[in-house]
Amino acid sequence: MHYGLTHSTFDDNDRQALIDVIQSDMFTMGKHVREFEAEFAQYFGTKYAVMVNSGSSANLIALASLFYRKENPLQRGDEVIAPCISWSTTFYPLQQYGLKIRFVDVDLNTLNYDVDELQKAISDKTRMIVSVSILGNPSPYDAIQALCEKYNLIHFDDNCESMGAKFQGNFTGTQGLVNTFSTFFSHHISTMEGGCILTDDYEQYCLMRSLRNHGWTRDQPENSPIYEKTTEDFFEAYRFILPGYNVRPGELHGAVGRNQLKKLPQFLDVRRKNAAHFVNYFKNDSRFIIPQENGESAWFCFPMIVNPESGLTRPHVLEKLKTANIDYRVITGGNILQHDVSRYFDYTCTRSTNAEIAHNHGFFVGNHPIDIRDKIDHLYNTLKNIG
Repeated sequence: MHYGLTHSTFDDNDRQALIDVIQSDMFTMGKHVREFEAEFAQYFGTKYAVMVNSGSSANLIALASLFYRKENPLQRGDEVIAPCISWSTTFYPLQQYGLKIRFVDVDLNTLNYDVDELQKAISDKTRMIVSVSILGNPSPYDAIQALCEKYNLIHFDDNCESMGAKFQGNFTGTQGLVNTFSTFFSHHISTMEGGCILTDDYEQYCLMRSLRNHGWTRDQPENSPIYEKTTEDFFEAYRFILPGYNVRPGELHGAVGRNQLKKLPQFLDVRRKNAAHFVNYFKNDSRFIIPQENGESAWFCFPMIVNPESGLTRPHVLEKLKTANIDYRVITGGNILQHDVSRYFDYTCTRSTNAEIAHNHGFFVGNHPIDIRDKIDHLYNTLKNIG
């Protein structure tokens, strides 16, 4: 039996949506993208959505927009707080826009912020907290929101791994000023490549629409607050107002995204049933640390940390998995501070003990939007007698 990391979510309806776009001969960003954005915002209960070509681009555009808002914009040299564990492109825009990053350790039981460490990290220079719900498990939004309100901080929510998760009844990816999602092949829904940003702030919405699209005025609403239109139509057709990018999605991405979004509740239901089976096997196994749900996880995958006190080693466990044809990989991107790229960051970090344990002793196996309880049985049987 092969237990893989990913599983395609495409069906005949998705393929037909792609064929319909091909037959229309209209591929650049248009009505399907607009309709996906409207449906995505409605699904999660926010006002505005901006679709882009990846979750990484979503982080880039969302962060960039915070530098161009009229009141209290971010500036190079400002301090932001981020967790030690996330995917690399959570951090890269922070470095690329010249921010000072204050890294905070994680809680081993959730892989999200250690709340005590987060509170200690706040300084009079802090301007923003980046929240990340790791691998489906909701971030401690109550603590983050309270700190943002107390210290007047921007809340940037990277929800790329946790579409459909909930905390205290609210969807993750809806609590921040800007909130990012990924629709990559292996994520909760797939548009092949793709991402989306949600916001309730109209100015941020307009800024992000310009930034994804060359920084020009085309695609701006009539009442956009970010520029004043002139009467020179010839100039207005190619008028650039922001130092933007081209990170637009195409109609193929929008069309298949609309169909995939309809299936998200079903996908989440199956993922959670698989997770219940996994947790039942390993919740009392002292050899491994597995996630404690903080709210209602979307269960991207099944992270496992080999308990350093168990006598087991990760190489031994991974060799058993490899022999059993069970795929595995590092938890998200591991501790970013243990990667070579961190030498390019302007950062401080008071502690990364738990992030180092997760990096050095952790791995994850896949969860899929289909019933894989037999594969989880295979995982359990492979690991139950090793010691």
